[in-house]
Amino acid sequence: MREKIKKAKRIVIKIGSALLTNDGLGLNRAGIEQWAGQMAELRKQGLEIVLVSSGAVAEGMSRLKWTSRPNALHELQAAAAIGQMGLVQAYESAFQKYDFHTALVLLTHDDLANRRRYLNARSTLKTLLGHGIIPVVNENDTVAFDEIQFGDNDTLAALVANLVEADHLIILTDQTGLYEQDPRSNPDAVLVDEASVGDTRLDSMVSNKGGALGRGGMFTKLRAARLAARSGSACVIASGREQDVLLRLARGESLGTYLMAEKNPVTARKQWLAGQLQLAGTMILDDGACKVLTGKGGSLLAVGVSQVSGQFQRGEVVNCVDGQGREIARGLVNYSSEEIMKLLGQSSDKIESILGYVDEEELIHRDNMIITAGT
Repeated sequence: MREKIKKAKRIVIKIGSALLTNDGLGLNRAGIEQWAGQMAELRKQGLEIVLVSSGAVAEGMSRLKWTSRPNALHELQAAAAIGQMGLVQAYESAFQKYDFHTALVLLTHDDLANRRRYLNARSTLKTLLGHGIIPVVNENDTVAFDEIQFGDNDTLAALVANLVEADHLIILTDQTGLYEQDPRSNPDAVLVDEASVGDTRLDSMVSNKGGALGRGGMFTKLRAARLAARSGSACVIASGREQDVLLRLARGESLGTYLMAEKNPVTARKQWLAGQLQLAGTMILDDGACKVLTGKGGSLLAVGVSQVSGQFQRGEVVNCVDGQGREIARGLVNYSSEEIMKLLGQSSDKIESILGYVDEEELIHRDNMIITAGT
């Protein structure tokens, strides 16, 4: 199954606080240089990379000379604000040596729960990737405390993998991988090489105790792997201290723990769409559009929509029906009902002149749609 990593087109890499800050002794600049060099090499090979970075709070603590993680929210947020500057400087300087630019993207979990902001964030990240930029994503710790609650951005990394529809999520940690028992107390513990992410036996193997800098340990990493699997992303948990770890993983080498997703990305997303009971609105399609969707598996274009019912926003789930009211499909819409009303029957090349901007050529992309006719 690790051979699939060699065929990946887009991956999310998450690096934990202990690695990035030398276990709290200041930024691990040597490590950042090495990981940046590996990512630059993979990017030159055509692999798109989104980096999710922890370390802002830990770096802030180091700059403030705090020896223990504070409990007060305002102190944690202040440490994050200070530490973010060091992280940004370190990444941009490391990647510039390889002629790559980075872009800082600060998100909260609320941004990814709100469908409109979710799609806005996705568009931004995909645009950056399209320009050859390496996005560096971090929790917006100065205004949110989800990372402080959930720890080390594992959950955020999984949500970003969902967001950009990554093939794999790679979590670099200070541990070799997931063990059947805690290797700190059992030196004979066996490393889990490969497993299905849904295997319930994994639950008894993880600890919810993290280090001094992060929270959650392997518990949050397993939870992250399962979140990522919702969009079909497989997950690797491996040691960031392993020599050339990213390059070796990309070659399909057996390092760390490989957690297999049980469904491919499109199937997982479409299964989620099929289960949506709350539909925000309806679009009535002409006969030509119905044939394109059911016969050719195409995307839905504005030219094929004759009427709109209901009020909905970009990113909500709507259903598509034929002239007799029979449901043909449902999916995530790229424009609001108000905007689509202006686009009815128009070709895609007119979207910009009508709305003043163009985000997507399709009202619903085929990958974000499930055909329900005949089911």
